[in-house]
Amino acid sequence: MTAKIQRFNSQDVKIETTEPLYEGFFNMVRYDFKHKKYDGSWTDTISREVFERGHAVAVLPYDPVTQEFVLIEQVRIGAVPTSDTPWLIEIIAGIIDDGETERDVCVREAQEEAGIALTHLTKALSYLASPGGTTERLHIYVASTDATKASGVHGLAEESEDILVLRVAEETVREWLDNGKIDNAASIIALQWFFMHKQTLLQQWQHGDK
Repeated sequence: MTAKIQRFNSQDVKIETTEPLYEGFFNMVRYDFKHKKYDGSWTDTISREVFERGHAVAVLPYDPVTQEFVLIEQVRIGAVPTSDTPWLIEIIAGIIDDGETERDVCVREAQEEAGIALTHLTKALSYLASPGGTTERLHIYVASTDATKASGVHGLAEESEDILVLRVAEETVREWLDNGKIDNAASIIALQWFFMHKQTLLQQWQHGDK
Protein backbone atom coordinates (compact mmCIF):
# COMPACT_ATOMS: atom_id res chain seq x y z
CA MET A 1 0.00 0.00 0.00
CA THR A 2 1.43 3.37 -0.99
CA ALA A 3 2.06 5.69 1.95
CA LYS A 4 0.16 8.95 1.98
CA ILE A 5 2.39 11.88 1.01
CA GLN A 6 2.56 14.67 3.57
CA ARG A 7 1.27 18.02 2.34
CA PHE A 8 2.75 21.15 3.87
CA ASN A 9 1.95 24.84 4.34
CA SER A 10 3.78 27.86 5.71
CA GLN A 11 3.22 26.64 9.27
CA ASP A 12 5.63 23.80 8.53
CA VAL A 13 8.58 26.20 8.23
CA LYS A 14 10.13 27.73 11.36
CA ILE A 15 12.21 30.84 10.70
CA GLU A 16 14.65 31.07 13.59
CA THR A 17 16.51 34.26 12.68
CA THR A 18 16.93 36.73 9.83
CA GLU A 19 20.07 38.83 9.46
CA PRO A 20 20.54 41.74 7.03
CA LEU A 21 23.76 41.18 5.11
CA TYR A 22 23.66 44.08 2.68
CA GLU A 23 21.44 47.11 2.10
CA GLY A 24 21.74 49.01 -1.17
CA PHE A 25 19.68 49.37 -4.34
CA PHE A 26 18.59 45.85 -3.40
CA ASN A 27 19.02 43.97 -0.13
CA MET A 28 20.47 40.62 0.90
CA VAL A 29 19.21 38.79 3.99
CA ARG A 30 20.30 35.53 5.58
CA TYR A 31 17.52 33.23 6.77
CA ASP A 32 18.16 30.52 9.37
CA PHE A 33 15.24 28.10 9.33
CA LYS A 34 13.98 24.55 9.77
CA HIS A 35 11.24 22.76 7.87
CA LYS A 36 9.23 19.61 8.30
CA LYS A 37 10.32 16.63 6.19
CA TYR A 38 8.22 14.11 4.30
CA ASP A 39 8.88 11.48 6.97
CA GLY A 40 7.39 13.77 9.64
CA SER A 41 10.66 14.82 11.27
CA TRP A 42 12.30 18.24 11.11
CA THR A 43 15.51 19.29 9.39
CA ASP A 44 18.49 20.72 11.19
CA THR A 45 18.90 24.49 10.90
CA ILE A 46 19.45 25.58 7.30
CA SER A 47 21.08 28.89 6.34
CA ARG A 48 20.29 30.58 3.02
CA GLU A 49 21.12 34.02 1.63
CA VAL A 50 18.02 35.53 0.02
CA PHE A 51 17.85 38.43 -2.43
CA GLU A 52 15.21 40.96 -1.32
CA ARG A 53 14.10 43.38 -4.04
CA GLY A 54 10.39 43.74 -3.33
CA HIS A 55 7.65 42.61 -5.68
CA ALA A 56 7.06 43.78 -9.22
CA VAL A 57 4.47 44.25 -11.93
CA ALA A 58 5.02 43.76 -15.66
CA VAL A 59 2.60 44.79 -18.41
CA LEU A 60 2.41 43.78 -22.06
CA PRO A 61 0.76 46.51 -24.21
CA TYR A 62 -0.92 45.41 -27.43
CA ASP A 63 -2.62 47.45 -30.13
CA PRO A 64 -5.52 45.43 -31.60
CA VAL A 65 -5.86 47.91 -34.48
CA THR A 66 -2.27 47.80 -35.78
CA GLN A 67 -1.68 44.28 -34.37
CA GLU A 68 1.55 45.41 -32.76
CA PHE A 69 3.11 45.04 -29.34
CA VAL A 70 4.89 47.88 -27.59
CA LEU A 71 8.12 46.45 -26.20
CA ILE A 72 11.22 48.06 -24.74
CA GLU A 73 14.96 47.49 -24.97
CA GLN A 74 17.48 48.30 -22.24
CA VAL A 75 20.79 47.08 -20.85
CA ARG A 76 20.74 44.41 -18.11
CA ILE A 77 24.02 43.77 -16.32
CA GLY A 78 22.92 40.28 -15.26
CA ALA A 79 22.84 39.21 -18.92
CA VAL A 80 26.52 39.98 -19.58
CA PRO A 81 27.99 36.57 -18.62
CA THR A 82 25.69 34.47 -20.82
CA SER A 83 24.31 36.66 -23.63
CA ASP A 84 25.70 37.95 -26.90
CA THR A 85 24.30 41.35 -25.94
CA PRO A 86 23.03 42.58 -22.56
CA TRP A 87 20.53 44.89 -24.30
CA LEU A 88 17.37 42.85 -23.80
CA ILE A 89 13.96 43.12 -25.42
CA GLU A 90 11.43 43.17 -22.61
CA ILE A 91 7.95 44.15 -21.54
CA ILE A 92 7.34 47.19 -19.36
CA ALA A 93 7.89 46.50 -15.66
CA GLY A 94 8.56 48.09 -12.29
CA ILE A 95 8.76 47.46 -8.57
CA ILE A 96 5.68 48.11 -6.45
CA ASP A 97 6.34 51.13 -4.23
CA ASP A 98 4.72 51.61 -0.83
CA GLY A 99 1.07 52.59 -1.20
CA GLU A 100 0.83 51.56 -4.86
CA THR A 101 -1.53 49.03 -6.34
CA GLU A 102 -0.49 46.70 -9.14
CA ARG A 103 -2.56 48.75 -11.58
CA ASP A 104 -0.89 51.94 -10.39
CA VAL A 105 2.47 50.45 -11.33
CA CYS A 106 1.25 49.44 -14.79
CA VAL A 107 0.06 52.97 -15.54
CA ARG A 108 3.13 54.68 -14.06
CA GLU A 109 5.69 52.46 -15.74
CA ALA A 110 3.96 52.58 -19.13
CA GLN A 111 4.31 56.35 -19.05
CA GLU A 112 7.86 56.40 -17.65
CA GLU A 113 9.31 53.68 -19.85
CA ALA A 114 7.35 54.08 -23.08
CA GLY A 115 5.36 57.31 -22.96
CA ILE A 116 2.07 55.50 -23.60
CA ALA A 117 -1.36 55.25 -21.99
CA LEU A 118 -3.09 51.95 -21.27
CA THR A 119 -6.68 50.80 -21.40
CA HIS A 120 -8.38 47.48 -20.64
CA LEU A 121 -5.79 46.44 -18.05
CA THR A 122 -6.20 42.71 -17.56
CA LYS A 123 -4.49 40.56 -14.92
CA ALA A 124 -2.96 37.48 -16.51
CA LEU A 125 -1.18 35.69 -13.67
CA SER A 126 1.51 35.99 -11.03
CA TYR A 127 4.57 33.85 -10.38
CA LEU A 128 7.64 33.57 -8.16
CA ALA A 129 10.71 34.77 -10.03
CA SER A 130 13.28 32.38 -8.53
CA PRO A 131 12.10 31.17 -5.10
CA GLY A 132 15.33 29.34 -4.32
CA GLY A 133 17.10 32.67 -3.98
CA THR A 134 14.66 35.58 -3.91
CA THR A 135 11.28 36.43 -2.40
CA GLU A 136 10.20 38.42 -5.48
CA ARG A 137 6.76 37.75 -6.96
CA LEU A 138 5.89 39.18 -10.39
CA HIS A 139 2.36 40.11 -11.38
CA ILE A 140 1.75 39.99 -15.14
CA TYR A 141 -0.81 42.19 -16.90
CA VAL A 142 -1.77 42.74 -20.52
CA ALA A 143 -3.36 45.94 -21.79
CA SER A 144 -4.59 47.71 -24.88
CA THR A 145 -2.73 50.76 -26.18
CA ASP A 146 -2.35 52.99 -29.21
CA ALA A 147 0.98 51.81 -30.61
CA THR A 148 1.17 54.75 -33.01
CA LYS A 149 1.97 56.94 -29.97
CA ALA A 150 4.95 54.77 -28.98
CA SER A 151 8.39 56.01 -29.99
CA GLY A 152 11.68 57.40 -28.75
CA VAL A 153 13.92 56.84 -25.76
CA HIS A 154 12.49 57.05 -22.25
CA GLY A 155 13.31 56.36 -18.61
CA LEU A 156 14.14 58.21 -15.40
CA ALA A 157 17.50 59.97 -15.32
CA GLU A 158 17.76 59.49 -11.55
CA GLU A 159 17.58 55.72 -12.09
CA SER A 160 20.08 55.84 -15.01
CA GLU A 161 17.43 54.45 -17.35
CA ASP A 162 18.00 54.59 -21.10
CA ILE A 163 15.05 52.73 -22.61
CA LEU A 164 14.32 52.36 -26.31
CA VAL A 165 10.67 51.88 -27.27
CA LEU A 166 9.87 49.33 -29.97
CA ARG A 167 6.72 48.82 -32.03
CA VAL A 168 6.83 45.19 -33.09
CA ALA A 169 4.40 43.36 -35.36
CA GLU A 170 2.67 40.36 -33.84
CA GLU A 171 4.20 37.88 -36.29
CA THR A 172 7.67 39.27 -35.65
CA VAL A 173 7.21 38.77 -31.93
CA ARG A 174 6.22 35.15 -32.57
CA GLU A 175 9.46 34.70 -34.52
CA TRP A 176 11.49 36.30 -31.74
CA LEU A 177 9.96 33.89 -29.23
CA ASP A 178 10.75 30.92 -31.45
CA ASN A 179 14.35 31.91 -32.16
CA GLY A 180 15.21 33.03 -28.62
CA LYS A 181 15.67 36.73 -29.34
CA ILE A 182 13.29 37.33 -26.43
CA ASP A 183 14.83 35.36 -23.59
CA ASN A 184 13.74 36.85 -20.26
CA ALA A 185 11.10 35.15 -18.15
CA ALA A 186 8.49 37.88 -17.66
CA SER A 187 8.35 38.67 -21.38
CA ILE A 188 8.16 35.04 -22.45
CA ILE A 189 5.46 34.23 -19.91
CA ALA A 190 3.37 37.30 -20.76
CA LEU A 191 3.57 36.71 -24.52
CA GLN A 192 2.80 33.02 -24.27
CA TRP A 193 -0.22 33.82 -22.06
CA PHE A 194 -1.37 36.43 -24.59
CA PHE A 195 -1.19 34.06 -27.55
CA MET A 196 -3.03 31.36 -25.59
CA HIS A 197 -5.87 33.71 -24.61
CA LYS A 198 -5.87 36.19 -27.50
CA GLN A 199 -9.34 35.61 -28.92
CA THR A 200 -11.11 35.64 -25.56
CA LEU A 201 -9.07 38.62 -24.43
CA LEU A 202 -9.86 40.74 -27.48
CA GLN A 203 -13.56 39.91 -27.17
CA GLN A 204 -13.48 41.06 -23.56
CA TRP A 205 -11.75 44.28 -24.54
CA GLN A 206 -14.26 44.88 -27.31
CA HIS A 207 -17.25 44.54 -24.99
CA GLY A 208 -15.77 45.48 -21.63
CA ASP A 209 -15.07 48.68 -19.76
CA LYS A 210 -11.81 50.54 -20.09
